[in-house]
Amino acid sequence: MTITENKITINSELLGREVACTILMPDELDAAQPVNLLLMNDGQETDALELKSTLEKLHNSRSIKQTIVVGINAGEERLQEYGVAGRPDYKKRGAKADIYTDFIKSELLPALKEVLPVHDFEVTAIAGLSLGGLTALDIAWNNPELFNKVGIFSGSLWWRSKELGKGYTEADRIAHAMINEATGKPELKFWFQTGTKDETADRNKNGIIDSIDDTIDLIRELENKGYTRPEDIAYIEVVGGKHDAATWAKAMPKFLVWAFGK
Repeated sequence: MTITENKITINSELLGREVACTILMPDELDAAQPVNLLLMNDGQETDALELKSTLEKLHNSRSIKQTIVVGINAGEERLQEYGVAGRPDYKKRGAKADIYTDFIKSELLPALKEVLPVHDFEVTAIAGLSLGGLTALDIAWNNPELFNKVGIFSGSLWWRSKELGKGYTEADRIAHAMINEATGKPELKFWFQTGTKDETADRNKNGIIDSIDDTIDLIRELENKGYTRPEDIAYIEVVGGKHDAATWAKAMPKFLVWAFGK
């Protein structure tokens, strides 16, 4: 089996730009068997993530069920379109995150129905890198009727409503607050990855870098909602892993097997 690669462009009225997407799909797709769908933020990193070759290896080793991946390229306003919908950060970044969510729901998914041979999926997941990972978490959390699973690679879970040194407390982390304040428990499963060299910042001087601290704290928020490990939550810490595509490419097979494994 080989993975075919096709490009489509969606002229988004909502975002006011053309959104380029890369579709990776098995060439021998059997629509009579279960098929999965993964939407990937920061689709411009598809090549750097070695997604095509990784999918081929996993399909040919029968490690995953049939899976279609759609990489959604970020635009020049990535820092505005990504984030948490309705909750810009202290620099007012993420002000268009709600529009990006609407794009996914009302423009991208309908467009995919026009071009994909399958419309019903056993598992529909969304994932992203860094700020794209935060965005994936927000979209999945608030739209569990559309997504079953979410992957957060080195997520920007530091995203905060107050600047450091200006009254900031850990309660000002936007994703943590979103989950803490929510009522109910969406039917979702979560996969997190960090690298021990993601960054050097350590706000609370506890000897643990912020990306790991923030991820562990978010997992605690999920556990407080009733999610359990490993049934609902997976966490992978890559020793020596950096905040880069090479590290995320190494982690990608683990995520794909977790999300779509046989």
